Amino acid sequence: MEKQKRELSPEQREELLRALKVRFEKNMNRHKDLEWTKVEAKLEGTTEKLWSLNEMERTGGEPDVVGFDNKTGEYIFYDCSAESPKGRRSVCYDREALESRKEHKPENNAVDMAASMGIELLTEEQYRELQKLGNFDTKTSSWVKTPFKIRELGGAIFADFRYDNVFVYHNGAESYYGARGFRGSLRV
Repeated sequence: MEKQKRELSPEQREELLRALKVRFEKNMNRHKDLEWTKVEAKLEGTTEKLWSLNEMERTGGEPDVVGFDNKTGEYIFYDCSAESPKGRRSVCYDREALESRKEHKPENNAVDMAASMGIELLTEEQYRELQKLGNFDTKTSSWVKTPFKIRELGGAIFADFRYDNVFVYHNGAESYYGARGFRGSLRV
């Protein structure tokens, strides 16, 4: 199997940077005290990270900067679409769950999709941080990175926002729903 080329054309690059800049400027509450020019400068030399951001964008994630790590000097991007990204729904949790299904298998799983995009699933803690920036997943839900002990027992966790609260709950890892996808994070 040929390794996918993780590089954008100059046109795709410009289009992505334009979309990211518009979103950044429209949602300053997500990244107070950060400047687009510095984010853009950091993105300039990151061919694979730009490709990953484009994958987040292409699948409906609407990635945006949600923080800056002073220790590593990295900008942190999360999927900030109002609902779980459309291009990443109807997936079970991971490959083991997918292979355990005897019938009505989904086309993919959240863990492998995230890895193929070069991103990480949000953790429960990151998901709760995201919800402080707005109301996300009010009609959908998103798989979040599941602790090993839960996964070992066959479960996986997901989260959503209902009744003015973040809810984290469990399902069998092999389950999938049209309204459940996953959100990712990327450090640049």
